[in-house]
Amino acid sequence: MFESLSSRLISVFDRLRGRGALSAADVNEALREVRVALLEADVALDVVKDFIAKVGERAVGQEVVRSVTPGQMVVKIVQDCLVEMLGEASELNLLSVPPVPILMVGLQGSGKTTTAAKLALRLREQDKRKALLASLDVTRPAAQEQLAILAGQAEVGSLPIVPGQTPVAIARRALDVGRREGYDAVILDTAGRLHIDDELMAELAAVRDATLPMETLLVADAMTGQDAVNLARSFDQRIGITGIVLTRADGDARGGAALSMRAVTGKPIKFLGAGEKLSALEVFHPDRVAGRILGMGDVVTLVEKAMATVEKDEAEKLAERIAKGRFDLDDLAAQLRQIKKMGDLKGIMGMLPGIAQMRRQIDEAKIDPRQIGRQEAIILSMTPKERRNPDIIKAGRKKRIAAGAGVQVQDVNRLLKQYEQMADMIKKVGRMGQKGLMRHGIAGLMPQSPPHGGRFGR
Repeated sequence: MFESLSSRLISVFDRLRGRGALSAADVNEALREVRVALLEADVALDVVKDFIAKVGERAVGQEVVRSVTPGQMVVKIVQDCLVEMLGEASELNLLSVPPVPILMVGLQGSGKTTTAAKLALRLREQDKRKALLASLDVTRPAAQEQLAILAGQAEVGSLPIVPGQTPVAIARRALDVGRREGYDAVILDTAGRLHIDDELMAELAAVRDATLPMETLLVADAMTGQDAVNLARSFDQRIGITGIVLTRADGDARGGAALSMRAVTGKPIKFLGAGEKLSALEVFHPDRVAGRILGMGDVVTLVEKAMATVEKDEAEKLAERIAKGRFDLDDLAAQLRQIKKMGDLKGIMGMLPGIAQMRRQIDEAKIDPRQIGRQEAIILSMTPKERRNPDIIKAGRKKRIAAGAGVQVQDVNRLLKQYEQMADMIKKVGRMGQKGLMRHGIAGLMPQSPPHGGRFGR
């Protein structure tokens, strides 16, 4: 999400940073380009007007003129205005007598059912809360069965299916079961339609009145574009939402929905769904998202992802082996699995500061996100003896391994070369020990230059 908007804004600001002083004409020209970039990203016209007016008012003032680096100051002002537009980070409100009802609403196909399961998993794993999932969708075939399967995958409770009940009756039964069985939250997955209609709204209003939810979350597809604004406004006016969850945030969406929905409804975007895995639900942090849009990266989220996915025991074992200078192909395979758990490689790279400026080079390099899977397959095609002692892998073994992994022999060679470079560095760590590494630093791991009197001397 935000890729096209981000690249446009970065190019505008790069030109501003390159100038020693900025005139009002320079700032106005940059703001015109920012305005076009926002409109092309499907941000609502009224939202764009307000945003440009705010930035312009601050950017043409004395604050920028007196700044040592005017270009940087304008970028800072744009970032501050973006954060204001996106609001503040907002977690779920569970401050009520359990079970707390959470109502999921939205159009059909927006990802409500999967998001309900993701939310239940998040409550179980991160908040240590016991959540019950209940499907109120009696119109879409197998909708209730789908939620039950997802509940099993998330290892959370699922309301037993009773055919013939109305959505309101199911919701009341869910709250009753939640009270009797000690659940902290009951997540109610409602039916959707292909469009907003009176029947849908009447059904949702009836469920709302029967359950009095603490949270009513609008689940919206980030790729909806301009329609997202009308969608958010309608649901808020007729049902009353407390927050928004944007799904498919890892897709090629222009990002305008995220920038518009919060501004139009005044309700916070609470979560981003960024992938198909049930663990792929992250809290929406406006300051971090603004940083991503402006190419400043999001290291905090990257670290949080790593901490959530890296298995502590495995990491400690690897650290112990590295300290002794040991590293084999089983260790490399374990590292590849950890990277895969963190999610889409392109998304991870997008969180690194300064990476946006290199996006064109990265695209030209054609980094294949499936490469990690292929590398893992190559290692798994080896025997345990080969993984522990890669030196024995010669031509005949390479052919067998390549055939087993469905790759070419040169792919096996490339992986072995990569492994050798990593193993050499880790052996140096082992020889230096912790004190030696602290004394010599990373430079101690680098190849040493020949002495002046040697072959490459003067």
